[in-house]
Amino acid sequence: MKLKRIGVDLAKQVFQIHGVDSHEQAVCRKQLKRSQMLDFFRQLEPCTVAMEACGSSHYWARELRVLGHEVRLIAPQFVKPYVKSGKNDANDAEAICEAASRPNMRYVEVKSAEQQAGQALHRIRSRLIRARTALVNEIRGLLGEFGLVESRHGVAATRRLAQAALADAENGLPGQMRGLLVELQGELVEHEARLSRLDETIQRQAREDERVERLMLVEGIGPITATALVSAVGDARQFRSARQFAARLGLVPRQHSSGGKEQLGPINKRGDTYLRTLLVHGARAVLRHCQDKADRRSQWLQRLLCRRNPNIATVALANKNARIVWAILSRGDCYQPG
Repeated sequence: MKLKRIGVDLAKQVFQIHGVDSHEQAVCRKQLKRSQMLDFFRQLEPCTVAMEACGSSHYWARELRVLGHEVRLIAPQFVKPYVKSGKNDANDAEAICEAASRPNMRYVEVKSAEQQAGQALHRIRSRLIRARTALVNEIRGLLGEFGLVESRHGVAATRRLAQAALADAENGLPGQMRGLLVELQGELVEHEARLSRLDETIQRQAREDERVERLMLVEGIGPITATALVSAVGDARQFRSARQFAARLGLVPRQHSSGGKEQLGPINKRGDTYLRTLLVHGARAVLRHCQDKADRRSQWLQRLLCRRNPNIATVALANKNARIVWAILSRGDCYQPG
C-alpha cells in the first residue's frame, strides 16, 4: 500500500488510522491495537505521519522516525477546525490528516527522550513544592487553633514553630495533637530531603551541559530556569524569530488589530506557564537589585521603572531575557553583558 500521508489519532490501547494517496483520496481507514502499531508502519513505504501533540506523541514520533517515516506533530487547537460533524476517533484521524496537508500549518518539534526526562524532573519538583506549601499551611492552621502562631511566613518559620510547640510542655497542646505534629514534622523533613536531592540533580545537569552554562550568564536566569528552558525548547531554531519564541512563552501582548490599526492589549499568557513563571521570578529578582548598578541594562531598567509600574517592568525584562535565550540557543552565541 502506497500512502502519501497518514493521520493517527493516538490513545492508550486503540489507535485510529486515516491514510490518503497521492490524489488525496482516503484509501486506508482502520483501527490498530497498541501491539500492532509498529508492525503496521514497518510494512509501509516511508510517508508523512501526522499526530496531535499529546501524551505519548513524542514517543511514537521517535519510534516512527526510526522506521523512516516523516513525523509531524500538530497542536490540538490547530486540528479542531478540521473536525467534521460529530467527534469520534475516525473523524479525529481524518481531521489530523487534513490539517497536515495545509502548507502553512505550524508543527511541534519532536522532543528527545533526554528532553522529556529533564521535563519530568522539573514537573516532579514543582509538584513537591506545591505539596510542601500545602503541608506548611496545614501545620500553621492546625497550630493556630491552639493559639500557637508565628508572625513570619515560610518553611523555616513553620519548622521553628512546630519545634517550639513540641518543646513547650505547658502550651496546652493535647497529647494526641503532639503525636500528629510529630508526624507532620517528619513529613515536612522528608519533603525537604527530596527537594534537596532534585536540586542537586539540577545543579549537576547545569554543570554538564554547556548550553545551560551559557544561559546562566544572563541576569535573572539560574540553573533551574536554564535547565527547564533547555529541556522544553531544545533546538531554538524551530522558532523563526525571537518574538515567536517569546510568544510561545506567553510574554507578548494580545493583539486586536483591524483596518490597518494596531491595537495591543495585556500580556496574553498563552504559552508555557512554568517557563514564563521562572522567567518572571528571575526578572523580579534582577529589578530588586538594579538601583545600585550603572551598566546599560540596569540603567534601562531604572528608566523603565520611572515611567511604568514594577509589574510591567518585570514582564518587559522577562520578555527581553526570553529573546536573549533564543539568540543563545539558536545561534550558539555567548551572552555579552556589555
